[in-house]
Amino acid sequence: MTNLKETASQVRRDIVRMVHAVQSGHPGGSLGCADYLTALYFSAMKHDSTFNMDGKGEDLFFLSNGHISPVFYSVLARSGYFPVKELSTFRKLNSRLQGHPTTHEHLPGVRIASGSLGQGMSVALGAALAKKINKDTNIVYSLHGDGELDEGQNWEAILFAAHKKVDNLIAAIDWNGQQIDGPTEKVMNLGDLAGKFEAFGWTVIQLEKGNDMDEIIKTLSYAKSLTGNCKPIVILMKTEMGKGVDFMEGSHEWHGIAPNDVQLQKALAQLPETMGDY
Repeated sequence: MTNLKETASQVRRDIVRMVHAVQSGHPGGSLGCADYLTALYFSAMKHDSTFNMDGKGEDLFFLSNGHISPVFYSVLARSGYFPVKELSTFRKLNSRLQGHPTTHEHLPGVRIASGSLGQGMSVALGAALAKKINKDTNIVYSLHGDGELDEGQNWEAILFAAHKKVDNLIAAIDWNGQQIDGPTEKVMNLGDLAGKFEAFGWTVIQLEKGNDMDEIIKTLSYAKSLTGNCKPIVILMKTEMGKGVDFMEGSHEWHGIAPNDVQLQKALAQLPETMGDY
């Protein structure tokens, strides 16, 4: 998995540089999900960077926790959806790379606007059901924050998914234990998350090392092997917010603040440049 690990390092460099350049954005969760999204787009998913909004005949991905747009944009650019140099326009006026992904910008790879939390599960389910209607055997993937599960709409969708036997969906929860106001256990304790999903009728896979590329690839392969069994699948993915930058790791304080000039250089010194900076 050396190449994937090298790609993830470059994605992390993109993240901290993008957020630093405009002193705005969400580096913590983006860094924590860099390994997973790299594994998805560069290994697990069957997708086409020429981009057709319908997505027929390919796997689809929906980012529900849209504030981690830096990692999403980096992975899309690095996998060929748009020029890598466009990452330099992140959050700037008239850019296609807004703080939260939007569809009216017509950025290739973005199928839904995902600023408001709690809605991505519902959209992913709609796409998964559409594939069933169209006899399309490809898979729909989605990513959600653990703090995002505070939103009640998620649980309506989770009930719906099991009731409709949506077995071509693999949802992942970024279970880093942090949200904007502090640790999830203090803001809104999620309790037995695996037990909740199981009680709602889902197949649950626990990924204890959500920043280990080898484990992610194995887990995604296993999850794909379980599709088609009349149950939706969720990966409970233990990650570390800010992973890869030591002074950001494990702290909710880096949910939505940008590094200063000194902090940027310290971060970049920890992240090998492997594909060339934009």
